[in-house]
Amino acid sequence: MDTLIDDLSQRLAQRIRLERDGRGWSLADLAERSGVSKATISKIERAEVSPTAVVLVRLAGAFDLTLAGLMLRAEGHGESLSRAATQPVWRDPESGYLRRQVFSRPDHPVELVRVELPPKQAVTLPASSYAHIRQLVWVLSGSLVITEGGTRYPLAAGDCLGFGPPAETTFANESNAPCTYVVALARS
Repeated sequence: MDTLIDDLSQRLAQRIRLERDGRGWSLADLAERSGVSKATISKIERAEVSPTAVVLVRLAGAFDLTLAGLMLRAEGHGESLSRAATQPVWRDPESGYLRRQVFSRPDHPVELVRVELPPKQAVTLPASSYAHIRQLVWVLSGSLVITEGGTRYPLAAGDCLGFGPPAETTFANESNAPCTYVVALARS
């Protein structure tokens, strides 16, 4: 699995550079649009650091993409059948969360992502990451606390939450056990 993670990190670095170059943006332009420092973007593009989920969301938003859309472009495929052995996997270096892109195609409105969030970890994503998408979270195992726009939703295995209007959202595993959940995204 680590090989899949390393390979995707390299492809993400290349894709971010391609997206920036394709728009004719300098590092400063992307930094201004995303709120991510020029130094950090430069290190990401050279694959010297692996970006966190929050940084990827900010970069994707600057390109008017969702995180899943940026990942899909980095992955470079969109087949009908998504085999477990070839599903792209990425680990957030800050929280350690593991993101598996279960299904995504540019011509299909629904994407599925499986996330494993380690104990006592949290990830906060800005409202911009929810622009142009609708999202559901279904907890498979463990417990998850989602705080969406100031409202706190404690979720147990089997619970499902449909998101409202775009708002800053925190995914937190406050327990001592890992949490696994599925995110279903639909482009709006």
